[in-house]
Amino acid sequence: QVQLVESGGGLVQAGGSLRLSCVASGLTFGNHNMGWFRQAPGKEREFVAVIDWSGTSTQYADSVKGRFTISRDNAKNTVYLQMNSLKPEDTAAYHCARKIGSLYDYYNRGSYDYWGQGTQVTVSS
Repeated sequence: QVQLVESGGGLVQAGGSLRLSCVASGLTFGNHNMGWFRQAPGKEREFVAVIDWSGTSTQYADSVKGRFTISRDNAKNTVYLQMNSLKPEDTAAYHCARKIGSLYDYYNRGSYDYWGQGTQVTVSS
């Protein structure tokens, strides 16, 4: 049974930083591309970042490019999201997910099959 468990969220002031973690179990983690999405109240879940199985290829939403960094440690079955220069509009529940197949269509939440429960990030102004 695949499980994805996020942690690291919290309340932070604008301009601050947080690092989210997602620990995976029940799968051969190093075989899969992994992504982060976020969902604010009343809004659709949106793509944030994706990383390939080896950690050498990444893609970001324009809204976070230059501020967020996705990385992974296959020995620890963990994917990370380092978030710097946080803004109030970054406030959301952040979810990690397993990408189906290649990085094609990485921005489409329908191309991910397993999701974590999410960790809440709140950025105050």
